[in-house]
Amino acid sequence: MKSTKAGPPGQVLDGAAATKPDEEDEAAAVQQDGSLAALAAQYGLRTSAKRPSIGTYLSELGRRWNFIMGFATARNVAMYTEARLGQLWQVLTPLLNAAVYYLIFGVILDTKRGVPNFIAFLVAGIFVFNFTQRSFIIASRVINDSLPLIRALYFPRASLPLGYVIIELQQLMLSYVVLIVIVLATGEPLAWYWLLALPVLVMQTLFNVGSGLILARLGAGLDDVSQLLPFIVRTWMYASGVMFSIQTLKTLVHHHTLSLLLQLNPAAIYITLTRNALLQSQRLSSPGAAPYNAHLCATYYADPSKYANPVGTAGYYSAHCAPLVSTTDLWLYGVGWGVLALLAGFCFFWRAEVTYGRG
Repeated sequence: MKSTKAGPPGQVLDGAAATKPDEEDEAAAVQQDGSLAALAAQYGLRTSAKRPSIGTYLSELGRRWNFIMGFATARNVAMYTEARLGQLWQVLTPLLNAAVYYLIFGVILDTKRGVPNFIAFLVAGIFVFNFTQRSFIIASRVINDSLPLIRALYFPRASLPLGYVIIELQQLMLSYVVLIVIVLATGEPLAWYWLLALPVLVMQTLFNVGSGLILARLGAGLDDVSQLLPFIVRTWMYASGVMFSIQTLKTLVHHHTLSLLLQLNPAAIYITLTRNALLQSQRLSSPGAAPYNAHLCATYYADPSKYANPVGTAGYYSAHCAPLVSTTDLWLYGVGWGVLALLAGFCFFWRAEVTYGRG
């Protein structure tokens, strides 16, 4: 006769049962332990919203590229359909902003002193910065505004901020047509330098996408981000040389650290590189464009409005000042900001992929 071994009250275990509990004992142990993970493992359940690997996520994003482009184009067309002037508002809005800024900063505050071809200078700065500004503000609320779509369908959530940045890029391309007309109308010549505006646009787009992904995740978890961001971006605009030249502003001559920080901020970099590409007056008047001459530089800062334009063989007097940041440095920093923002933004957004749309 087999010996038996007493177990807990109400249970008798023989030798075989003691070494291998049956399914009822296992379920009871799981329930007693209270571990949902153990219960899921017992019945072979898996997480329905598991974050994919980076490679898989990029692959899924690539497969939906046609959808992203179609979505961006459709939203862009529908944006002004109810307005009487329709798509013209895509151009009229930045032009009206340029007119207001020209009146306030160019005429009343006279920041145009020492800046050749100030009208084209101002319009280029506004158009370029507007691309980043609108991308940031829209991306910060795109997750919360798209909750019904997120909860109804599965797709890489990065498609949403990416799609809205493409919408702003399409609007910028239309604005560039107007910008080119203004540049030519103000006397700037057509040159091969204009081609350099394309890589600048690519770098700025990478920066906007990466930063937009960061803001999309922050805005998804905190509604206050989208409320506070317009004030931050407006302050950023005033510090990015949209309405004045950081490189030649007389106020910053003796504040090298502040001037350096302002020149190296990403918005200022992309604005400066775009201006240098499209405006010959900017290329020739930028500090460092001509051999350093302390006397001509001091003469320029003594009266910028008088010596802003070419005079005799000296050319633009501001070009004879020493540059704080060279054009080569601007290109390197522009690439660095674009790549860094894209990599950091993608990883930051991807890590919270499964949390978007949850109540």
